Amino acid sequence: MTAARDDRPGSAGEPGDSVSRVRPLDLLAALLGLCFGLPVAVIVGRALLDGSLISAVGDRVVLDALVLSLTSTAISLLITVLIGLPLAFVLARRRFLGKSILEAVIDLPIVLPPSVAGLALLLTLGREGLLGRPLDALGIELPFTTVAVILAQTFVSAPFFIRSARFGFASVDRHLEDAARVDGASEVQLFRTITIPLASSALAAGLVMSWARSLGEFGATIMFAGNVEGRTQTLPLVVYSQFQGGDLDGSVAAAAILVLAAFGVLVAVRVLHWGRVLDLRSIG
Repeated sequence: MTAARDDRPGSAGEPGDSVSRVRPLDLLAALLGLCFGLPVAVIVGRALLDGSLISAVGDRVVLDALVLSLTSTAISLLITVLIGLPLAFVLARRRFLGKSILEAVIDLPIVLPPSVAGLALLLTLGREGLLGRPLDALGIELPFTTVAVILAQTFVSAPFFIRSARFGFASVDRHLEDAARVDGASEVQLFRTITIPLASSALAAGLVMSWARSLGEFGATIMFAGNVEGRTQTLPLVVYSQFQGGDLDGSVAAAAILVLAAFGVLVAVRVLHWGRVLDLRSIG
């Protein structure tokens, strides 16, 4: 006699079974996620349990560094978009002699050690640097200033946005743009209503990566801008300074604030992204 077949969802042999079954790859993914998340959780957990996080919130040094970090990274991101968007578009759409070399030069800060990037900026824009004397003649002094912090952050983070935007623009279907031109759209309208929306996922990813890189910037900042409290001391530099000074609890608390600030922004970006996806689905 043939056994009765179980038609319930999730029974053996049914598609639903693959959803409920735990596979080795799932366990591996969970293990790797734990490896990445555990060190960060230890920092935040220790800062919460020993009360140092609450104390750090009222510390003027930490608050000044947090404000400087958020302000400088916001300005850095704005500069990155202003210079990176047209540059990425040209690299994605134009062919010219030396294009591959230019792309390699733009990507170079991604692989350079941050300290090397800071030294390069100092030798170029410092008082004794290549452009130092012309700038000094104009009354412009960049090293060890807040402007130097922004320049260091932009130098090391902009390539992440440019690279992502370049791939985003290259992936846009050119036939859709041609159709918009036939309908009478100007190049500005086409770029704003067709190209940017279709490349928006890559642009958003580039923005997040660029901002995250600038927020965590340390080596180039300390080499080019120094570690001046209230002027160039960003939150990563506070973590380093307090650790070097033997204040482990203060260093952990500052690190926890940095982690929470970065995590909050990343979560907000994801919420906005999924909200936009749901809106597009409801319209469709």
